[in-house]
Amino acid sequence: MTATIVPPATTPARSSAEPIPITRLVKVELRKMFNTRSGFWMLVSIGVLSVIATGAVLIFAPDDAVTYKNLASAVGFPMSVILPMIAILAVTSEWSQRSGLTTFTLVPSRGRVIGAKAIATLLVGVGAVSVALAVGALGNVAGAALAGLDTAWDISLSMALQMVLYNLVGMAFGFALGVVLRNSAAAIVGYFVASLVMPGVLALLAQVRSWFEDLQPWIDWHYTQVALLNGATNTVKEWAMLGSTTMIWIVLPLVIGLLSLRRSEVK
Repeated sequence: MTATIVPPATTPARSSAEPIPITRLVKVELRKMFNTRSGFWMLVSIGVLSVIATGAVLIFAPDDAVTYKNLASAVGFPMSVILPMIAILAVTSEWSQRSGLTTFTLVPSRGRVIGAKAIATLLVGVGAVSVALAVGALGNVAGAALAGLDTAWDISLSMALQMVLYNLVGMAFGFALGVVLRNSAAAIVGYFVASLVMPGVLALLAQVRSWFEDLQPWIDWHYTQVALLNGATNTVKEWAMLGSTTMIWIVLPLVIGLLSLRRSEVK
């Protein structure tokens, strides 16, 4: 009597699921930024305030002050406040609206989700600044025609690029605060404290302590931001100051926030 050897059952190999493309994640994050009421109205307010600021300059400013630089500065002021708020809400919405559990279940890699949010925020920022510059250009042409003057294009290409960078850096700061705090109210308050309170404190410290006067431009984020807005960041030293404040206020908090986010429990 011979024994029959039964071959072991073979299980079919599992096909590994293809990761979701980053382009699809970015599209989803862009849709989420528009779908919420707060995000939608903030984006709408950029266009509305751009038109209002342009109209205010055309109506109330003297004829010789209707220049592209003044119009762009008027449009850029409300935008510099709204864009960081959009960046904050792009991150904190996962926790404030309790959608983080769904998001990180569908895409377990939290780094990819945050990266997609960062790209979406960058695209919104570039688009918003482009619209504002276009509205300012139309206002400049209209103002010169109404006043019977030659159109004054007093913004160079380098100055325009620095103004764009100014808004993108502001959004990056708001984004970093959102990653660190992951709470909309706390991040917004933190942004206004850093933008409105800290510059005064650091300026006062520079006045009463002579040793801090030379150190201030290297650690005062607002100082380098004002230079960017005015197109005054030209030398290697000034760009190094911008890099220093960016490292302190954006890169370092973002790294800390990402490390904390990867280890925190999502509820």
